[in-house]
Amino acid sequence: MDMKIFKAINRLSGRIAFMDFLMILISNRARYLFLFVLACMWLAKGPSKTAAKKAAAASLIAILVNKIIKLCYFKPRPFIKNKVGILIPAKRDSSFPSKHTVVSFAASIVIFYGNRFIGRILLWVSALTGFARIWAGHHYPSDVIGGALIGGTIGWMTEKCLYMNSKSGNQDYKKM
Repeated sequence: MDMKIFKAINRLSGRIAFMDFLMILISNRARYLFLFVLACMWLAKGPSKTAAKKAAAASLIAILVNKIIKLCYFKPRPFIKNKVGILIPAKRDSSFPSKHTVVSFAASIVIFYGNRFIGRILLWVSALTGFARIWAGHHYPSDVIGGALIGGTIGWMTEKCLYMNSKSGNQDYKKM
């Protein structure tokens, strides 16, 4: 099933120049949109700044978790085992999970808690990033879905843990 969905998406790469351009752009440059949004939120005051700090923490945790998973589990990328359309050069490390997807979903979920409007947009960008990675021939759909679940869980846990810490910190402050 994973290979069937992969082939259905990837077989279109190399056939529609505008879509190839768009998928390469999203795959390679979406992270800069996230960095720009985080920087803008960091410079703001109040909840936006707090959300940006939490999203940065979630992103760092996501990168660490992704590295640990890739050390423990190796899954060959689609272009290694099969003849597929590959639009941009890729590493030959483990395909699972998609780092782009893990990190973008971790940040998006945290931002969603702080700002629903921006969070929704970034969640769509995260989903498009995962799709673009399949289109480009770098990941199977299961790598992207797994990355979204892992990243979403990291984002949710980061939000909940940091929320609880800040809430208990505020209560302790009020007692003084």
